[in-house]
Amino acid sequence: MKRYSKIVLAGGSGQIGTALVTHFKDKAESIIILSRAPEKYDGNVHVLNWDGKTVGTWAKELDGADMLINLAGKNVNCRYNEKNKEGIINSRVNSINALADAIAQCTTPPELYIQSASATIYRHAEDRPMTEQDKEIGDGFSVEVCKKWEGSFLEKTKQFTGMRKAILRISLVMGSKEGVFPRLRNLVKFGLGGKQGNGRQMVSWIHEKDVAGIVEWIMEHPELEGAFNCTSPFPITNKEMMRIIRKVMSMPFGLPAPVAVLELGAFLIGTETELILKSRWVLPERISKAGYQFILPDMKDAVQNILSER
Repeated sequence: MKRYSKIVLAGGSGQIGTALVTHFKDKAESIIILSRAPEKYDGNVHVLNWDGKTVGTWAKELDGADMLINLAGKNVNCRYNEKNKEGIINSRVNSINALADAIAQCTTPPELYIQSASATIYRHAEDRPMTEQDKEIGDGFSVEVCKKWEGSFLEKTKQFTGMRKAILRISLVMGSKEGVFPRLRNLVKFGLGGKQGNGRQMVSWIHEKDVAGIVEWIMEHPELEGAFNCTSPFPITNKEMMRIIRKVMSMPFGLPAPVAVLELGAFLIGTETELILKSRWVLPERISKAGYQFILPDMKDAVQNILSER
């Protein structure tokens, strides 16, 4: 008998959703992915179509679920013009509203509802790390997104008093097929893997296997709820991160990218330099104190693991 009956992943077709499916596929009777992709079955994994803003026939799948995790939201890897800003915020708030309306229809609501969020909610920090308790919230558009994201979740779910709720403030997620690492690998491959900016900005990161591990740890410990930093306990500087990737890939050099070059490159490819230059120094204090043992907490080990799985 499998450990879990049903897990629902809203917006679960991206990197984190894929990692969660890999982790839970042999542990759950059924995994339901709510996605804009076409509907399909793959063994015990069923993709259901949703638009991320209205309740549909998918809502019945929430009834009796062991866990609902909401990963939905427009990718922030874009230019912060007014249209994209609106899309980033609305995609997050709308999915939260739709899921809350669906939960309200459930005879047996999900036992646990985990809302994905971002570690970028904290300020640019080169002086000290941020924890869930000892923290300073930052400012700017990306922080406002995080505040509205979490605020909407807390407001819409406060009516569900019998349901356990958690927020994951997820840092840079490292994996072999999606996310940031394939881009970093290509920079190193073509000799462009030097420091970015001054290289002193802290990089809080986490291997995708540990994202899944933390999710299951929270599932297995009913006393855990509230906000959790979902990061490795060993953040490093951008300069050191790039040095490690170069070393593991046996690349002896890497040209640095000054801020002016990054700004031009970001404009050309349609993104923002903040994603690279903001110093995110975040520690996973709560989940560590709760006893979670990281699978790949060290950057060198994580990079070696990722490259071995290609």
